[in-house]
Amino acid sequence: MNAWDRLNPLTRLAVVLTTIVVAFCVPVPWWPPLLLVVLLPAAVLAGVAHRFLRLLLVLVGPVVVLVFLLQGMFYPDGVTVLFAHGPVSVTVEGLEFAALTAGRVLVLVGATLLLVLTTHPGALMGALVERGLSAKTSYVVSATLQIVPAFRARAQSVLRSQQARGLDTTTLRKRARAVLPLTGPLLLGALAELDERAVAMEARAFGAPCRRTSLVAVADSAAQRAARISLGLVAVAALAANVLGVLR
Repeated sequence: MNAWDRLNPLTRLAVVLTTIVVAFCVPVPWWPPLLLVVLLPAAVLAGVAHRFLRLLLVLVGPVVVLVFLLQGMFYPDGVTVLFAHGPVSVTVEGLEFAALTAGRVLVLVGATLLLVLTTHPGALMGALVERGLSAKTSYVVSATLQIVPAFRARAQSVLRSQQARGLDTTTLRKRARAVLPLTGPLLLGALAELDERAVAMEARAFGAPCRRTSLVAVADSAAQRAARISLGLVAVAALAANVLGVLR
């Protein structure tokens, strides 16, 4: 287990939230890329660097290009013109604003991806429940975060079952015709799973108002608690400095 995986889920959440807050509160174009570079070692330590960079490129790459095209060429408050042709004028101020906006989007998506790729929703919600979060709220959030992976796994299982029964998906047209045979078993299976889950939760007294004992203890330490407090103070200080205009 690497150093990032040994961290408490709440510590990882604090790192991610503080990184996002600081990125949006410091109005300096080179600051968000610097924070993104800080996130890369965590992705390398967790062994998800390849998936992290690939998803970041797919999700944010088109947005970054669009931001530079729009803000770099049509920024309304630009003064220092680098290139002009008709209604299009590339200004230094527009490029700086585009770099700041793109960097903030990169940090927002990158920090979220790092948390999602390295932290199971159940572990995060379990740690929050231990700190006083409602079990019902924890279940709703955890189920929402896991609904897409669960549906994907179920769809793949149904597809393999249908292919074993002779379903042909070799061409695009045949795949389109196979959507209906896949939809029925997928929805019926999801409803059956919901019913089974409800019965299992009632059998475990999910609605009981008493304090619960966690089956799996989440590792924590005084150093990590102090680090979370320090990160919270950094986020609050960045927000206060932004509101007061200290960093502008």
